[in-house]
Amino acid sequence: MNGAEALLRSLVSSEVSTCFANPGTSEMQFVAALDRVPEMRAVLTLFEGVATGAADGYARMAGKPAATLLHLGPGFANGIANLHNARRAHSPIVNVVGDHATYHQRFDTRLQSDLSGLARTVSAWQRSTTRAEDVGADAAEAVAASYGPPGSISTLIVPADVSWNDGGVPAPPQAPPLRPVVPPETVEGVAKLLRSGERAALLIGGDAMRERGLVAAARIAHATNVKLLCETFPARHERGGSLPEIEKLAYYGEMATAQMAGIQRLVLAGARAPASFFAYPGKPSDLVPEGATVHLLAGVGHDVSAALDALADAVGARADPPRPRANRPDRPTGPLTTESMAAAVGHLLPEDAIVVDESITSGLSVPAATAGGPRHDWLALAGGSIGQGLPAATGAAVAAPGRRVLSLEADGSAMYTLQALWTQAREGLDVTTVLLANRSYTILQFELARVGVSGTGARATAMLDLTRPDLDFVSLASGMGVPAQRATTADELAALLERGFAQDGPMLIEAMLG
Repeated sequence: MNGAEALLRSLVSSEVSTCFANPGTSEMQFVAALDRVPEMRAVLTLFEGVATGAADGYARMAGKPAATLLHLGPGFANGIANLHNARRAHSPIVNVVGDHATYHQRFDTRLQSDLSGLARTVSAWQRSTTRAEDVGADAAEAVAASYGPPGSISTLIVPADVSWNDGGVPAPPQAPPLRPVVPPETVEGVAKLLRSGERAALLIGGDAMRERGLVAAARIAHATNVKLLCETFPARHERGGSLPEIEKLAYYGEMATAQMAGIQRLVLAGARAPASFFAYPGKPSDLVPEGATVHLLAGVGHDVSAALDALADAVGARADPPRPRANRPDRPTGPLTTESMAAAVGHLLPEDAIVVDESITSGLSVPAATAGGPRHDWLALAGGSIGQGLPAATGAAVAAPGRRVLSLEADGSAMYTLQALWTQAREGLDVTTVLLANRSYTILQFELARVGVSGTGARATAMLDLTRPDLDFVSLASGMGVPAQRATTADELAALLERGFAQDGPMLIEAMLG
């Protein structure tokens, strides 16, 4: 057995059964071995950023890693932006990166690079295998390491001769480490301060954004005077139905400051202390209220939901907090605006949908419009690097067959990884993309004023404008095999959403926002 087959069999043994791939010459042995290891599903992508973003979306929904197959340093570099997002989302991913044969590397040929240096920027675990006999065990270790806690990125570099040499030995899975439990004394200390009468806020994130953590946090808020908030961009947020709704910490620093005004104690559970997304002239980066003290209940690597359960019991919270009632918006008619678009989504969102949100400014009204809808998952832009939405929707659909994925995608960020549509068509994935076309980088127009720029002229304005020529997403999607139509009114959008949610396979709706 050669090294490539041993690698594949070791991944499958460790329950890594999906690989998002963009292979090259150094990965051909891996490609050939796929025919001998049919348990591995290989999904071809046309750009490495799609492969890594899809692996992120897959991991968030499956709760286990996918593999990526990347080509040398340049291929890995193409995927780094979405690996950054995955790192911030604590998604477990195993990158398999082909390298030049060990004896060939000394010639420093055109594609030679500092692959280890590149991998180090986003990987919590990395290794370059030098023998076919070791690659199976290294793969099993990479999978175990990707679980963290918290979840993280493992990168296994495999020289071409390690793949084609005989002597490969499949390895059994390694048990991933358990999440540490928060000590009882920590829980009791936080309970004491919540009972003190001082104004406190509880900021949650990580696995606390799932049902168990949300219910526990709502119990705590109902039993105390604590203000309940969650991180701005959760990796996976279970919402809707009878689940407690939670207020997100605002993106803009001024709004976040207003949310926490008067807070004397800030308790963190799976979230970091709030800081401004960017630095702005004359404005603070630290968003913790002046004079407030920060208390850590549970870090992101802990069993956060268990800690919140324990805290709820410690403050004497009732077993089941009040639950929200269903409250969908009416079906919209008339002009297509950001508000009517949000109403259409809220009115029609299917039960058990997965929403992948990279709508940037155009989707600001959608969370409120969907809060009272049926139960669904919400995947946010955890790392802030745009180009995640279409790939993450692709990976989420692979991870959760039978569930409808709704991809809310801004036009500017869509152009980063538009190739994901081709993979959706090839794989027949149930993804409905609402492409929000406002023909500009609107978020950057806001940021111009926030960094103190005024009086911008035509040349500066042109850098934020997506016209001349206009992007035609109906043609772009159709050219990659995804059925697409354009909506210019709220009525048209609602009708197309109904069609997209009902049919099998992908569909793109270009929503022309007025």
